[in-house]
Amino acid sequence: MTFHRPDWDSYFMMIAAVAATRGTCLRRKVGAVIVKDLQIISTGYNGAPKGLPHCSEVGCLREKLGIPSGERHEICRGSHAEINAIAQAAAVGTSTEGAVLYCTHEPCSFCTKAIINAGIHRIVFVFGYPDPLAAQMRQEAKLEVCQLSEEVFQEMDGALKAFLDQ
Repeated sequence: MTFHRPDWDSYFMMIAAVAATRGTCLRRKVGAVIVKDLQIISTGYNGAPKGLPHCSEVGCLREKLGIPSGERHEICRGSHAEINAIAQAAAVGTSTEGAVLYCTHEPCSFCTKAIINAGIHRIVFVFGYPDPLAAQMRQEAKLEVCQLSEEVFQEMDGALKAFLDQ
């Protein structure tokens, strides 16, 4: 099998996908990677705050109440991948000013506010998320936004197979 070296966007998105596998949200696995000068400065995934029980352990209140996806985030015990990645950078004193966020899913409006305040200037994602306010805020903040094709994950599968076939 011929090895295909991924471009930078694909490479960092593949790492975001691996981060998503750590997620403890029962509804959606999301991973995020913050990159500055082509160096990873932090990662994040959906899950409860540090030291608290995960949704996978105590259940999902939104699920129990039958709340549709994208609604009532305020009653969710989990933090989104983007927020966790920003918090991880802050916890070790690393600035995210001018960084790029790679996230498996398009950020919601809550995360978009944090992304803007963190000084992140570019967002790369694969799966869209219907949040008109988030899109409007990104446009107003003049954030660069790039949506990659789902084929990036097929490339990852091919790259892993090529690696294993060495």
